[in-house]
Amino acid sequence: MTVCAIESAAESTSVSGPGITITADGAYAARLAGEGEDLYPERWTLDGPEPYAVQLPLAQPEERGTDVLPLSDGRVLIRRSVAGRQLFSLVYPTGPGTGELPLGGIETASLVLLPPSPDGRRAYALVPGPRSTAVWLVVGGAFGPEHVAEVAGRCSGGVWLDRTGRMLALDREQGAGGPVKAVTVDLERGGETTALLQIAEGSDDRLLLADPDSGLLLIRSNAAGHDRLGWGIMGSTLPVRFPESLRLPDCAVRPFAVQPGQTLEPGRCGVALWIEGAAGSRLGLWQPSGGRLRQLAAPRGWLAGTGVWDARGALRLPYVSGGRGECGLARLDAAGLFAREAAARGNGAQGEQGASPAGETGPGEPREARRPVPLQQAPLMGRKGLG
Repeated sequence: MTVCAIESAAESTSVSGPGITITADGAYAARLAGEGEDLYPERWTLDGPEPYAVQLPLAQPEERGTDVLPLSDGRVLIRRSVAGRQLFSLVYPTGPGTGELPLGGIETASLVLLPPSPDGRRAYALVPGPRSTAVWLVVGGAFGPEHVAEVAGRCSGGVWLDRTGRMLALDREQGAGGPVKAVTVDLERGGETTALLQIAEGSDDRLLLADPDSGLLLIRSNAAGHDRLGWGIMGSTLPVRFPESLRLPDCAVRPFAVQPGQTLEPGRCGVALWIEGAAGSRLGLWQPSGGRLRQLAAPRGWLAGTGVWDARGALRLPYVSGGRGECGLARLDAAGLFAREAAARGNGAQGEQGASPAGETGPGEPREARRPVPLQQAPLMGRKGLG
């Protein structure tokens, strides 16, 4: 395993080819690999002493728009678009070859796979319709793809809010051109929908990431008149905060991983961000309690915008190296970095709910308008139900 230096002067580089998807537990990953038109699924095993990749080619190469998604048992879901239908299969290594289990399909021209389910055994997809969005279970049902919920409005995104795969957050647009608001969808109650974010009446309020251990939410909102990254806490009535440190006018900034295990301590959660600008891709590290955004050079060959935290507080970043695209995993001791910075400040990390990191600003609305919906009004309030 390659150890990534805390701060490197090396040139930041990223891979222009397909990215990679990692299971919620960080054990497996999958991507569409290959060159030109010779594309095939590739599964990475990440939980061993060294990462390794297994190629899973079939009789015909895959189309460039094919989706792949890993499961926790090592199989890989493939979604193919064929003549107005979306077809699903599971592929897996079988000695020298590749096994394939067809799962059936859905009659639709448009479909989006959701991020891997927290339980690792199921996979879901969104199918937009004229007035509503259907949620389909495409892996884990009894008889192929199953329709499990219908959500009014046009939905996008997809963030899991618990560790069981029950509570899902979607960004919903109701009415053409109307504001986008994050809502929760309870998949065990027929898709029961409740409000999650309401920062200002006409603002677009999207949920980007959530951590069920700490309750930390990473949010993008234009309540200030332009898009800003902010953070809030599930169940809190404190306003969403919009740190100045996360505002980089000349760059696109997207959070992609939150440090788990910080139970009820959102201020101590590390957040990894993908920063893309004229100079290429860089890695950002940030904590709500610290306020400072640290920008680091990304490892060479990084599959930009992907990574996972381990239980020890290390950030693991997948990359490819060499002419044959060999897989690797760069490891960054982010928890150690945050601890040294807290010690240098002399007073440690601030408390999570009372924290007011330096440089934070609100979007300009009254305090009441900037609060997340208190979650006694939504089914997320009971933390025991969060797994």
